[in-house]
Amino acid sequence: MATIIFCSVNKTARTAARRCLVSHLKGFASAGESHSPLSSAHSPSLTLLSGTRWFSRGSSVRFMSHGTAGRSGAGRARRGALALSGAAAVAAAAAVAGLIANANHFQRAEMATKISQAGEKEKEKEEEEEEGDILERCRGFMSPPVTDIGVLQERKGEMRTRMEMLIMETQAEFCKALQQADGGTFKVDQWQRKEGGGGISCVMQDGKVFEKAGVNVSVVSGYLTEEAAKQMRSRGKVLKGKDGKLPFCAMGVSSVIHPKNPHIPTVHFNYRYFEIEESDGSKQWWFGGGTDLTPVYINKGDAFHFHNTLKEACDKHHPQYYPDFKKWCDRYFYIRHRGETRGIGGIFFDDLDSPNQEEVFSFVKSCARTVVPCYLPIVHKHLNDSFTDEEKDWQQVRRGSRGLSLSF
Repeated sequence: MATIIFCSVNKTARTAARRCLVSHLKGFASAGESHSPLSSAHSPSLTLLSGTRWFSRGSSVRFMSHGTAGRSGAGRARRGALALSGAAAVAAAAAVAGLIANANHFQRAEMATKISQAGEKEKEKEEEEEEGDILERCRGFMSPPVTDIGVLQERKGEMRTRMEMLIMETQAEFCKALQQADGGTFKVDQWQRKEGGGGISCVMQDGKVFEKAGVNVSVVSGYLTEEAAKQMRSRGKVLKGKDGKLPFCAMGVSSVIHPKNPHIPTVHFNYRYFEIEESDGSKQWWFGGGTDLTPVYINKGDAFHFHNTLKEACDKHHPQYYPDFKKWCDRYFYIRHRGETRGIGGIFFDDLDSPNQEEVFSFVKSCARTVVPCYLPIVHKHLNDSFTDEEKDWQQVRRGSRGLSLSF
């Protein structure tokens, strides 16, 4: 039997939902009050359909798979936990994120004004940063960039240089924030690719907070293989090479984090750029990426903070970006053979090449700059949370079943 929980908002309120019909959701609904006004035309609702079993721990909800729910879950269910039986944790996970999306709708006119104002400030900030000296900016990185600094200086205005600087800055910012939380130090390794380019791997192991954390940058170039070109053409790319050759460059930053404490979630992010030079010298380009959160125990406040941070970054550029890219993320990380999502989602996009290169790059930059503010507050919130051996074992089970192992 499906269990349905519905939250409604007083039409006169301009803050997030205060009253829920179910006490489990009161804390989550009130978490939105300080963030943004609501349009009276939208009443947020949350529906939790029957799916794989979940069990709460305080303000958290635990994912349970079909294979282990019966053994360890019965006692917890009797203690008043939120239990959902059936076939799809994805419905519940999507519903949590769905409430977040609904809980932050602005009125269209107000949204347009905020986007315009934020966009101008963002543009001014970006211009100031990119006018800065390349060498001076490189001093803050985890290592020298993959591309020679002299080459970066020469082509300072090209997108491939600007993107390489962004991913290097993202890597450094995230690594330093993790080091501060953990007290450990990243080991930095540089590698080279004989066909062109290379990368920088930053790994921290056996820290106080993180079992293993990896934040990696790659910047590669060369000629597309026929197999790669065929795959891109299947996605609608029209590629015209010279003598069968298509020069390309590809770069990105990616990360997977494995905390020790099962109440600190795993986070993943990846932001990337691809560029191909055609026979007439013109270039095709596109961006891709996203950020998603995978908790072992769902905390409603954490979910709200994570999604709301991403939404605010998206809303600076287009009001449809967050709902569209959230749905894309939910689809992309749906594990069909298990009938569940990898976590509570986030945003994901690929082949993004419109409306123009400047606007897309500005959007990607806004997203990349959320990786610290969307995740580190959650880490610090749960640093001192106690946990049992059973909870630690469950973390390992869920990590393995979702294919989240880290290996370098």
